[in-house]
Amino acid sequence: MNPRRQGDLGEFSAVEWLWSKGHPVWYPLGHSPDVDLVTRIDGRLVGVQVKTSTVLRKGRFEVTICTRGGNQSWNGLVKHFSSARCDWLFVLVGDGRRWFIPSHMIEATSGLRLGGPKYAQYEIDPGRPLTESFAA
Repeated sequence: MNPRRQGDLGEFSAVEWLWSKGHPVWYPLGHSPDVDLVTRIDGRLVGVQVKTSTVLRKGRFEVTICTRGGNQSWNGLVKHFSSARCDWLFVLVGDGRRWFIPSHMIEATSGLRLGGPKYAQYEIDPGRPLTESFAA
C-alpha cells in the first residue's frame, strides 16, 4: 500500500474514533511535522500524532514512531519521537486494532511493539483493517 495512503487511512480512523467519543477535530493548516490532528480533551486543546503499521512479527505489530525524512532526497537524519512535540499517539495497525496512548507514557524514541501487555490499557475499540481492499 502506498505509505501516504496508509497514513491518510490512519488519520481517518483517528478522526472517526475521536468524533465517536465526542471530541472535535481540527487539522493543522499545511504540513505539521509534530502533530497530525488537534482535538479537545477535558477542555484542553491537544496535539495527536498518528502512526500506522502492517508489520507483524511474533504476534506483535512493529510501529515506527520516529520520522526518517519523507522524500526521495532523504539526508539520513532521523527525528526521534518526543512527548514534548505531541500530547497523544494514535496507532492503527493492519488488523484494525487501535491504541490511543498519552505521549508521556511512551518510553521509546524510534519504535514500539504493540499487541502485548505493555500498552494494553491504551488499546481502544478496533477500526477497519489496513488492507489493500480497504484502500482501494
